[in-house]
Amino acid sequence: LKRLDNIIDGSKIRNRSHAIEFLLSSSLIPKKTKVLILAGGEGVKFRPLTYELPKSLIPIQGKPLLEHTLGALRDQGFSEIYISLGHLGKKIRDYFGDGKKFGLNIRYLDQGRGKRGTAQPVAEAKAYLGDAPFLIVYGDVLTTLNFSDLAEFHATHKGIATMALASVEKTSMWGVASIQGNRIVDFVEKPKLRTKSHLINAGIYVLSPEVFKYISGSSVRLEKDLFPRLAVEGKLFAYPFEADWYDVSTPEVYSEVLKDWKK
Repeated sequence: LKRLDNIIDGSKIRNRSHAIEFLLSSSLIPKKTKVLILAGGEGVKFRPLTYELPKSLIPIQGKPLLEHTLGALRDQGFSEIYISLGHLGKKIRDYFGDGKKFGLNIRYLDQGRGKRGTAQPVAEAKAYLGDAPFLIVYGDVLTTLNFSDLAEFHATHKGIATMALASVEKTSMWGVASIQGNRIVDFVEKPKLRTKSHLINAGIYVLSPEVFKYISGSSVRLEKDLFPRLAVEGKLFAYPFEADWYDVSTPEVYSEVLKDWKK
């Protein structure tokens, strides 16, 4: 009972009955949602590193960034993982292998030669992900977001996509979402002008199979070729959250994570 009471927070988990229901759904009901991790970006060399690594392998608190994400996914019941690889992808494959030692089933998809951006890796995964909603996580994102809640929220509406939204003061580095209720009604990638909204694309989505109809061979980035269109059509839903979130793409953010990350 003491352990049960520890997860009651008064909002998401209100009482013991709700806590028992939450634990049963989290632990006993198998999660069938597949996960695609986009880890095909260019390598980096951040101080104090002296060698080049994929962003998803940069060390944080003694283990690679992506291992933190995979551990969170595993603990929340996700087990079937697909990792899209690009530059230096062999290092990712060599480290994680088939995923068994991490309690996961990992398969790798090599991003097509010359195909850059975030759209084509998703299109290339259609044969593996195309029969049910699936979760996408960018390989350079570090967060304590509850992925299960995001997937469950997506299942409650009939939209094609749900985007997790973090809140930041300066929005110019990311895609900015304007919302009405639980829908994103406008999405602008890296706006040049100051925006009223402080909700930005966190690089975490749940997409339904219908999304493949919107991704053509000429599509490059989900952020420019997919999400603005879905927003106009009313098929892009918002999932704002307050959990810790870092886009570990610059030396400055990496230094911040090394100082603050305690998970």
